[in-house]
Amino acid sequence: MFPLLENELKIRGYSPETVKAYLKYNSDFMLFSKKNDQEVDINDIKSYLAHLISDKKIYARSVNLARSALLFYYNEVLGRSFRGIRTPKISRNLPIVLSKQEVKLMIKNAGSKKSKLMLKMLYASGLRVSELVNMKVNQLELDNKTAWVRSGKGAKDRLVILSENLVKDLRIYLENHSSEYLFPGRQGALSTRNIQQIVSLSAMKSGIRKQVTPHTFRHSFATHLLENGTDIRLIQELLGHADLSTTQIYTHVSDAAKRLVKSPLDMI
Repeated sequence: MFPLLENELKIRGYSPETVKAYLKYNSDFMLFSKKNDQEVDINDIKSYLAHLISDKKIYARSVNLARSALLFYYNEVLGRSFRGIRTPKISRNLPIVLSKQEVKLMIKNAGSKKSKLMLKMLYASGLRVSELVNMKVNQLELDNKTAWVRSGKGAKDRLVILSENLVKDLRIYLENHSSEYLFPGRQGALSTRNIQQIVSLSAMKSGIRKQVTPHTFRHSFATHLLENGTDIRLIQELLGHADLSTTQIYTHVSDAAKRLVKSPLDMI
């Protein structure tokens, strides 16, 4: 429906998820406005975003994504010059983090050896779930206890760490492995939904009442590294964050660091 938009996004190296989202919001907007590309004006876009906020009641992050999708198409692809469209600020909620004991419990209750290995990989490396399902065997450097994420978020490659124990488990797992994917599904890569189900089931079996997702392991990885004294700029590199401010949110959830602070009352 939007071949020019799709081509431009792919040429610029946008991820498949972003391409899908941008196409969706532009398609929804076209149905909402009932106008062709040349008839659309800035007020139509504002009306659509207001509709998402007031009627659909979607999150601020999704409203911002819709705004970006529409402005990319009309400004970048069609050469329009829509400016001055503001959207709600995105609230910066603190991430949910597992304790080290909860991580151990979830790995123990993950089920199959393959499921346990996937949770270990998420926690050991701070991988995004999309990076885990697309990880290929040739991206591992087991002798160096590292792996490469190829074309991660922002189309960047980055090096991630593996634990010594995980490397031992991976060597055994790979002995009779034939797929190019580290954790293959029935047809190529596993879906992210598969990992989400494994995580949800493991959390339930472990009696953990927190809202746990695959991304929770990434949050826990970063927080526990920070608590162990790892430099925050190194954590930024390992996570693949473009901006240090994104990584600094973990300084607000590190309980260990807070417990080391002495109350001023104890110093008088």
